[in-house]
Amino acid sequence: MPNPPEERGARIFVVEDDSEVQQLLLHTLQAFGFAGRGFRDGGSLLRALHVERPDLCIVDLGLPDMDGMELLRELGQRCDCGVLILTGRGHTADRVMGLETGGDDYVVKPFEPRELVARIRSILRRRAGGGAAAPGRRFARFAGWTLDRASNVLRGPDGSEQLLGTAEVQVLRSFLERPHQILTREQLMGTRDLSPLDRSIDVRISRLRRRLEADPHNPKLIRTVYGAGYLFAAEVDWAAQ
Repeated sequence: MPNPPEERGARIFVVEDDSEVQQLLLHTLQAFGFAGRGFRDGGSLLRALHVERPDLCIVDLGLPDMDGMELLRELGQRCDCGVLILTGRGHTADRVMGLETGGDDYVVKPFEPRELVARIRSILRRRAGGGAAAPGRRFARFAGWTLDRASNVLRGPDGSEQLLGTAEVQVLRSFLERPHQILTREQLMGTRDLSPLDRSIDVRISRLRRRLEADPHNPKLIRTVYGAGYLFAAEVDWAAQ
């Protein structure tokens, strides 16, 4: 199927030191209308960010020059792009750490190219769904906190600032757009085909609770509605500045 307009020509960086796997990925991306560029190590990708910004990065965790988790942290600080982790590490601890460090999705090798493309499209759709801040709705204020939708900066009641990762801010925006409503895991992830075994939304909820809640184990803002989803229990005021 041809890519929808928001995905057409999306720029995707592939960080993979196995030349055969990298070529397979680049050929697959090209076949589905994406613009792919390959890198053999993390350092090469970080240098490329000085002159070019991708829409999404596919990152292998086993790199020759640096640990993949370190690269994810660097990406989160330097570039507002989607991140798909593609690795041979299948342990739950690696999956959780990868998602907590900034990954939008996690795929274990070997992979099926069409499934990988579907996951890429899902990440791009979720990011496009966040969109640019509409006039009069750049800043969301709630329970003493302020989110700047244009920069993804979260300002606390004490004035401290935190830069949110793409995955976190996408979920928080969903809550802020629909406070006091029960949102399903699929609604929060922006997809209709979420696997019941996919725990990535739970990781993101946990991360947000650690940022926002006085006691993350007894949350007051982001409440779990068992068997249904999550509810954001705060009034939200929107402003242009």
